[in-house]
Amino acid sequence: MSKKSIIALAVVAVIALWGVTTYNGLIPLQENVEKQWGNVQNAYQRRADLIPNLVATVKGYAEHEKSTLEEITNARTKATQMTVNVDDLTPEKLQEFQKVQGELSTALGRLIAITENYPDLKANQNFLELQAQLEGTENRINVERKNFNEAAQEYNTKVRRFPTSVLASIFGFGRKPYFEADAGSSVAPTVQF
Repeated sequence: MSKKSIIALAVVAVIALWGVTTYNGLIPLQENVEKQWGNVQNAYQRRADLIPNLVATVKGYAEHEKSTLEEITNARTKATQMTVNVDDLTPEKLQEFQKVQGELSTALGRLIAITENYPDLKANQNFLELQAQLEGTENRINVERKNFNEAAQEYNTKVRRFPTSVLASIFGFGRKPYFEADAGSSVAPTVQF
């Protein structure tokens, strides 16, 4: 073998080794994004699972608040029917997912607000426990959304850096969207007494 052949073979071997190493480095990052997306969905599912119990508890005390309870039930149904696959996660689909979940959050907020009119309900142990669980779930949702955004950032940074970006585009490693603040969340709510 000539010296040129050996050098060419060595260059090809180095490029192949780099390609395999880079590809194998992208896989755990992609898996982490998928895992974090699953955690986000689990947190939302936990909230959806708690809602029927909360609605049933409130229904016993607030029968004439039927429209609010129906709104929550409808929003929950809409939220649980919407599924987004992480492999097909586009900014538009994520925005629609956020919109549906935001509608459910708004409906829950109205439910919590109407409980002020029912002192017996506010003192009911079942209601207090469910309310605490929902508050904890909302915190979990925020944490999981933050974790997803961090995983997506790490992944997106890796697939956008040169020369990894070349290999990423060849093998279909596309960017992942981020959760963003809900519309109007930058405006503080007005509190009136």
